Amino acid sequence: MSGGGRRSGSADLDELRGWLEAQEGEQLEFKEAKSRYPFETLAQYCCAFANEGGGRIILGATDRRPRMIVGTSAFPQLERTRRGLMDKVPLNIRVREIYHPDGRVLAFEVPSRPIGVPVKVDGVYWSRKADSLVPLSEDRLREIFAESARDFSAEICSGARLEDLDSEAIEDFRRRWAEKSGNNLLRTVPIDQILRDAELLADDGLTNAALVLFGSRPALGRLLSQAEVVFEYRSSESAGPAQQREEYRRGFFSFYEELWRTINLRNDAQHYQDGLFVYDVRTFAERSVREALLNAVSHRDYQLAGSIFVRQYPRRMVVQSPGGFPLGITEKNILDRQSPRNRRIAEVFAKCGLVERSGQGMNLMFEESIRQGKDRPDFTGTDPYTVVLSLHGQVSDPQFVGFLENVGRETLLSFSTQDFLLLDLVHHERPIPPEFAERTHRLTELGVLEKIGRGRGTRHLLSRRFYAMTGAKGAYTRRRGLDDETNKELLLRHLREQPTGSPLAELEQVVPQLGRAKVQRLLGELREEGKVILHGSRRWAKWRISKATSPEKSV
Repeated sequence: MSGGGRRSGSADLDELRGWLEAQEGEQLEFKEAKSRYPFETLAQYCCAFANEGGGRIILGATDRRPRMIVGTSAFPQLERTRRGLMDKVPLNIRVREIYHPDGRVLAFEVPSRPIGVPVKVDGVYWSRKADSLVPLSEDRLREIFAESARDFSAEICSGARLEDLDSEAIEDFRRRWAEKSGNNLLRTVPIDQILRDAELLADDGLTNAALVLFGSRPALGRLLSQAEVVFEYRSSESAGPAQQREEYRRGFFSFYEELWRTINLRNDAQHYQDGLFVYDVRTFAERSVREALLNAVSHRDYQLAGSIFVRQYPRRMVVQSPGGFPLGITEKNILDRQSPRNRRIAEVFAKCGLVERSGQGMNLMFEESIRQGKDRPDFTGTDPYTVVLSLHGQVSDPQFVGFLENVGRETLLSFSTQDFLLLDLVHHERPIPPEFAERTHRLTELGVLEKIGRGRGTRHLLSRRFYAMTGAKGAYTRRRGLDDETNKELLLRHLREQPTGSPLAELEQVVPQLGRAKVQRLLGELREEGKVILHGSRRWAKWRISKATSPEKSV
């Protein structure tokens, strides 16, 4: 951005002259804006240009040819305006201030949107039609979303050569692939053949995936500088410089072990006791951290300029990667659906065993966090242009960890991700969705859960042995509730003190944990036993003690 003086260089003036003489069309928009211009309208035009492949908005010039410079005093604080625009349209919008002899001119240069990602401002995907701003049509939106099927990692990287790759990184991949596949021939074939077999080298050159995975630092700086992972350690959540910062602008296979060692330096153990035995749980599970990093590298949008950030705090780790969730993936279905944005990179990770199988990394992270008594991973802060994954390291419930250990390793190996999610829901007393019904029945048969009640009043809780081993038998009794006979006696006790009878609503207050249907069932049983009678009907109905019922001691 130029500015600060009252004269612009000849190059700027020559470029401005070229814009003035050009046809106003897909790439240019001129506005006089002599004194001011609405910021919201400017943001909408930037949005529209981004959706149309990029362009320029020129303020301070007439829009009809021959165009004339009229000057503008709009937006005197340019950097503030630029930051505001980028908050609305998260692209690298450039602002140029050009001083022409006839007045000040502002040029807002807008880059194209990412492939497959339309841009919106205030909930609207803007485009231009003649001299007006209009929402993108449904057909055009479908066309843009369909672009995401393109695999950037499989495309040829123009200008990349074999000497741009790190041979040691390739050898690490070769060794892992040979061990995973059991094919010892992979240990001896030439490097170019290894790359061809992995579909990283074609007749017309190296793919982008080859650079991301094996590129040297100079090559990435020249050809794909956004393929970078930045690590930061921060001792607190407060703003300010990180205590440690490392930048890895080189092929993934050349630094991933080094990055884990850096993380592990501050990866302390948390202790918990189960009887006479003391166990250690690492704050950050190695498998979860590696899976989070592999997901970021294989699913980020390499057409956006940002880097992947790995921020480590004492009890939390945040992995932030450019590009929102792939098309069709949301936070709600991320454990059930797979849509790799960079399929070629994901396939290489699977070939060499860095991932167990494609699309299962997120499931493993959720399972690991639940097994270790930690909060589940979450995506707070994720938006259409960034995925933010938080891994929580604090062991919040050591007793639950001990309970799972007592369930038995063989039993846990048979658990699906849904089983672990169900246990987590029951443990935290959260509602169980209907789709978990089959899993609930299975875990009850295994003795991990217990079922209470029938029909719509059915509840589940962790088995009695969990509360016994944690010394919380009273909590088990509270959560399980009183048995039917005790609840009946509570109802009788209340009715004995109400000679004129009690309506159903009043009796529900006596045992509020049961619900209306359960109270009605217990009253029906008491009536069959001849202990209570019902007088009246509908809203005037009241339950009373039967005359045949002899006085009994209250509970």
